Amino acid sequence: QLVESGGGLVQPGGSLRLSCAASGFALDDYAIGWFRQAPGKGREGISCIARDNETTYYLDSAKGRFTMSRNTAKNAVYLQLNSLKPEDTAVYYCAARAVLCTYFGDPRHYDDWGQGTQVTVSS
Repeated sequence: QLVESGGGLVQPGGSLRLSCAASGFALDDYAIGWFRQAPGKGREGISCIARDNETTYYLDSAKGRFTMSRNTAKNAVYLQLNSLKPEDTAVYYCAARAVLCTYFGDPRHYDDWGQGTQVTVSS
């Protein structure tokens, strides 16, 4: 089971760190992706970290603002969100898949999903 946390209300330009924790399995054994879904829109892939812990992929609009990382000791994956904009408002999800991040933005390639955490960027 995957559980996201860390969402909330933040002003434009602010930052949040989202966490994805797992129970029952080691996140290090999987590639992990972050997605988001805004009201009335489809699920959008933001980033993915491969099982090798070194290869990370980002949506173009996320490059330079969002950073994904792992904490093996805590069995967690993080998504640091900086310079947030109102258009970043969405429910953010983490998801697990085997090994690689090929076509990382396609939710069909992921097997397990968390319940999501709401991020709202507003003044």
